[in-house]
Amino acid sequence: MAEGETELPGSKKCGPYISSVTSQSVNLMIRGVVLFLIGVFLALVLNLLQIQRNVTLFPPDVIASIFSSAWWVPPCCGTASAVIGLLYPCIDRHLGEPHKFKREWSSVMRCVAVFVGINHASKVDFDNNIQLSLTLAALSIGLWWTFDRSRSGFGLGVGIAFLATVVTQLLVYNGVYQYTSPDFLYVRSWLPCIFFAGGITMGNIGRQLAMYECKVIAEKSHQE
Repeated sequence: MAEGETELPGSKKCGPYISSVTSQSVNLMIRGVVLFLIGVFLALVLNLLQIQRNVTLFPPDVIASIFSSAWWVPPCCGTASAVIGLLYPCIDRHLGEPHKFKREWSSVMRCVAVFVGINHASKVDFDNNIQLSLTLAALSIGLWWTFDRSRSGFGLGVGIAFLATVVTQLLVYNGVYQYTSPDFLYVRSWLPCIFFAGGITMGNIGRQLAMYECKVIAEKSHQE
């Protein structure tokens, strides 16, 4: 390395992806689009599974096909996923606490698989809703401990779970859709656990995508 040049921390761990992008705003846009598409895909899969198990019910005139069953759900989930995925690395930088725990794609994919499993576990029959909610809460915290372990990640997960639950309560209250056997006002008591796990999952994906931005910064630094 030439004299006067400094190596950015963690630059050796950066992957080759998006290395041709030199504009940070364009890089941010690419990450947002990728996160949006991931959120839309997960929403379609998970929502379809819930409809098949009669966990959520939509009006008959709305359920005309798989994609029109709730056309607004995938875009909303995609937008939320993009915001969450971009927010996590931003908060990490703001707090000066870069997240370095299990930063590889294999870990991210396992996190996604565990999240889908937690969502599917909400359909398992328990003796009562309290046992189900406590089980999902333990699984969600276990997901955070296994794949995150950061204070910012836990705090954002709790905030996301609270905000998303309030929004869902309002949607159900206004008759947009409904939950079968609600036990927490208008929704199921385990719903905040799903939102918490989803926030942690999308945050991990967003952090992993953000790692490749430092590759561009490092290359520009060397060129200068």
